[in-house]
Amino acid sequence: MMKTHITESLPFRNIAGKPARTAALVLMTALLSLTVFAGTMVMISLKTGLNSLGSRLGADLMVVPAETAKDLNYEDIVLHGSTGEFYMDVSQAAEVMERDGVGQVSAQFFLASANSSCCSVPVQLIGFDPETDFTVTPWIKRSYSKELKDMDIVIGSSLNALVGDTLTFYGCECHVAAKLENTGTSFDTAVFTNENTIKRLMDSANELKKKDFGDIDPEKAVSCLLINVSDGYTAQKVRLDINVNLSGVKAVQTKDLIAGMSESIGSVADIVGGLMAIVWTLGLIILLLAYNMSINGRKKEFAVLRIVGASRKRLAAIVMQEALLTGILGAVTGTMVGMLVIMPFSTMIENKLGLPFLLPDIGKTAMLAALSIAAAVISGSFSAAVSAFRISRIDTALILRGDD
Repeated sequence: MMKTHITESLPFRNIAGKPARTAALVLMTALLSLTVFAGTMVMISLKTGLNSLGSRLGADLMVVPAETAKDLNYEDIVLHGSTGEFYMDVSQAAEVMERDGVGQVSAQFFLASANSSCCSVPVQLIGFDPETDFTVTPWIKRSYSKELKDMDIVIGSSLNALVGDTLTFYGCECHVAAKLENTGTSFDTAVFTNENTIKRLMDSANELKKKDFGDIDPEKAVSCLLINVSDGYTAQKVRLDINVNLSGVKAVQTKDLIAGMSESIGSVADIVGGLMAIVWTLGLIILLLAYNMSINGRKKEFAVLRIVGASRKRLAAIVMQEALLTGILGAVTGTMVGMLVIMPFSTMIENKLGLPFLLPDIGKTAMLAALSIAAAVISGSFSAAVSAFRISRIDTALILRGDD
């Protein structure tokens, strides 16, 4: 009974009695868990952010001024959160709306606030028509179900303001009616308002000579048109019709806008996946070597345990229990470090990569953490199992005589 008690406590005593060996095994297991969790979290967040951006664009086509499309400035504004504006006359927008195949259509208005006394904060202001909008309104209603009144604004999740605050843009005071949920995209730093409000801000910017609208009357200007094509038409066909038959405007398919991002995310995913595979392979090899070296250094210890009555099965169990304990400690540590690296700095990661980055919800994150821990523990246990098999084959007499 006493012998059984002693061998049962051995895994804990061995772990505590060999801190350097234990620390090395814990560190390697933590590295495996960190690699799986952080790498997978990055890939999932990039793909989730891209899907979020696609749903925010929410239209088959976007029509912008032709001059704007030439320098791709609109892509920086629409996709990358750059502040700026571009405009076309409402007469051009009316021509687009009359083309065959144009179904749902809604105008948006872009206005960059200035970093000066006239504005509380430099942000991208986006105006929309609540009566025709089919992209922004469904998203806003998830945070604010009421009608957006004139001079009310809805701000992105990353802006440093609260509901009920007042922000000033071009001398006009705007009331923060709601704060949107995080999307992992440029919209998190934008401000949304209705058409009447954005027109007033554009007029005020013009009067204050903070913006030069050129030959375009701010009251008769739109930045872009978002279009869903009618049944029986394809986005490509309607795009070609607009581009061939109308001057001064350029139609682009929204899926083409994010195609470059999709390729970039695919490249990042390939790099991250490759690094994960390399680290995982090296980690397994190091764990196998570490357990093998550990067993070679403990042969006499195991031989003595055999003499005092421990079975071969019991020796293997001791090794596996030690591996399980160090594996759990290392895997949990690695996963927690991964959370501390990824979750608080998601905005910085998004800015560095220049790609939409949206963390998964709590449920998916918890599931990923559990899978990362399980994968690391299983890998450590597999490495230990190889050594445990060797333990079960030890010839006690040869070891005690000093033979290898």
